[in-house]
Amino acid sequence: MSELRPWFALKSVPGVGNLLYRRLVEHFGSPQDVLNAEPAALTAVQGVSPRLAASIVRHRTPDAVSDAIERELASVRQKSYRIVTLTDAGYPPLLRQIPDPPPFLYVYGTLREGGLNIAMVGSRNATDYGIATTRRLAMDLARQQVCIVSGMARGVDTAAHNGAIAAGGNTIAVLGTGLARIYPQENERLFHRIAENGAVISEFALHSGPDAHHFPARNRIISGMSHGTVVVEATGRSGSLITARLAAEQNRDVFAVPGNVHSFKSVGTHSLIKQGAKLVVHAGDIMDEFSHLGHSAPATPSTAAAPCVELTNEEAMVMDKLDAEPVHIDDLARKLALPVGRLSGLLLQLEIKGAAHQTPGNRFCRVPGIRWRPGKTRNNNQEVSSE
Repeated sequence: MSELRPWFALKSVPGVGNLLYRRLVEHFGSPQDVLNAEPAALTAVQGVSPRLAASIVRHRTPDAVSDAIERELASVRQKSYRIVTLTDAGYPPLLRQIPDPPPFLYVYGTLREGGLNIAMVGSRNATDYGIATTRRLAMDLARQQVCIVSGMARGVDTAAHNGAIAAGGNTIAVLGTGLARIYPQENERLFHRIAENGAVISEFALHSGPDAHHFPARNRIISGMSHGTVVVEATGRSGSLITARLAAEQNRDVFAVPGNVHSFKSVGTHSLIKQGAKLVVHAGDIMDEFSHLGHSAPATPSTAAAPCVELTNEEAMVMDKLDAEPVHIDDLARKLALPVGRLSGLLLQLEIKGAAHQTPGNRFCRVPGIRWRPGKTRNNNQEVSSE
């Protein structure tokens, strides 16, 4: 990893932000060439003052930042993460097109090359409608080989990642922390599942915490590496609207899912629709916009591509009582005449199989479009669909 030291050294220079970093590398060819440049040559670059040039020169000496860099790189190696730089072939090509791309990314997992990327963002305190709609859209898009990009936050982000994984698809999480600081902490299991089905990435040092200014910066990466951004649920002052604005500034498509006209959590999405965002009811509304890239929507928004899962007798019995509308586990236990402990175990197995989904408040619903093959008490050749 010795070739990465100049990338980190230049990044550590106070006053060298992402925009100027890119300008310097494009002018001189590489971070090492920037560090080796004479002050007069550095000041010839727009935005580099004599004072900043002197600071860059000081950072070419090994003692300036070498200890911190070596510790960081050693931690990256230890955790089997990777560093992908702006000039690497594996750097996300769409992200390279924005004005201020991160000079390098920390990567856990595998970044897929090519294909269609769609960002899905929304409220951290999403309603059941927002969670269910996000999951359904993510699953339907993932089944059409679309990579789902989001921020691994609570609510809509988590539902988007889970939907993509449940459909056997690819997903990318962009963190507002370092990879060694999983946030929110309850998403630790999801963090590893995303890496197994795509990648978790960050531009921040490994142990960086969830500082407030990190998240707007993170949002530009979410929109920047995506062909389009879908806002599912957002208040009038939601951070998701920042992502939508950045997407528009980056000349990317913006989509919005309509919600309850009486809910304050739909104010942001309805405002986007009024401003020209495309209204989304199903995955086909998104896919239609990218037919010129070789991607097309199915003839109808059907569930023909949905997987069929094998269930035990008891799991099938639980599925019969689940619907698209979430139901509390206590009410479900009464309907099924099952102890809550036993029912909890069955619901966990249904979640693992991608057939059921838990929403806030210990409520559960059936995954939209799921098909399953019931247990031995029924005809084993029968398939049941939620549609």
